[in-house]
Amino acid sequence: MNIITLIFILLSAMAVGSAVMMLLSKNPVKSILWLIVVFFAISGHYIMLNAQFLAVVNIIVYAGAIMVLFLFVVMLMNLNSTEEPARNMRLQMVGIISGGSLLLILLSSLMKTNKEQLVLMRVGDAGLIKNLGNVLFTNYVLPFEIASVLFLSAMIGAVVIGKKN
Repeated sequence: MNIITLIFILLSAMAVGSAVMMLLSKNPVKSILWLIVVFFAISGHYIMLNAQFLAVVNIIVYAGAIMVLFLFVVMLMNLNSTEEPARNMRLQMVGIISGGSLLLILLSSLMKTNKEQLVLMRVGDAGLIKNLGNVLFTNYVLPFEIASVLFLSAMIGAVVIGKKN
């Protein structure tokens, strides 16, 4: 077993274990902290795939900004109250059916894949920032600009909604 396989197994175990701990944790703040560990493990996988830009963006945006926002919302909502809202049985059934459907789709797609080697580690330079920028600003200029206009309108909408009379 080479070192890359060992690192992959360790990162995968860390990601899955942290995800399970995130789900099993009763405290919402601890769940968010476990989710940050999951994001760091996923960033390690990105680095192994030679996608350094995605790894850095994952750490900065998700493990940094989004998790701070989640912590802020959880602390504002004060979820430590003793009363628990009534559970909707129909909503639980919809969740179980949709989760089971997703599981069936994932299992059927995994059974149809080639079992030899799914991902080549550290091959090529597809994930490097230079190549990503070239592709983004040559082949995908219009979708990139449309996404930037949508983000700008979402920010303006958030300011308008949050603004008091």
